[in-house]
Amino acid sequence: MNRKRPLVTDPVRSALMKRVRRANTAPEQEVAEILRALGIRMRRNVKGLPGTPDFANKSRKIAIFVHGCFWHGHRGCRYATFPKRNAEFWADKIAANRARDSRKAAALRREGFRVVAVWSCAPRRVAAAVRRLA
Repeated sequence: MNRKRPLVTDPVRSALMKRVRRANTAPEQEVAEILRALGIRMRRNVKGLPGTPDFANKSRKIAIFVHGCFWHGHRGCRYATFPKRNAEFWADKIAANRARDSRKAAALRREGFRVVAVWSCAPRRVAAAVRRLA
C-alpha cells in the first residue's frame, strides 16, 4: 500500500503560515505605487478573469500577477527556499502552484490579454520592475 505519512505540523509554523495574506501584500502595494507613478490605471484583484490577476485593465487587455517567490517557486531566487520539514508536501504544493499559474496565464492569453508576472523580489529592484511594467 502506498500511504502518505500524516502531515506533522508545528504550532508555531502553522501560526506563521496563517498570517500570510493573499491580497494587498507589500510587494503588491509596491507594484501599485509603480503603476501609479507611470500613470497606468489598473483594477486590483479582478475576480472576473481567470486566475484573479492582482492587477488588470480589461480595455487595454493587460493582466499583472505579483507572485511570491516562495509560493510560486521562483527559480534561481534566494527567497524561494524549500522548508526542510515536509519537503515532499512543499515540492508538490509549489509544483501545483506553478502548473496552475501556467494554466491561468494561458487562459488569459486565449482571451487576448498580455500577461506579466512580477516576482515579489522584483520591486526590491524598482528600476528593473519599472522597465518590465512599462
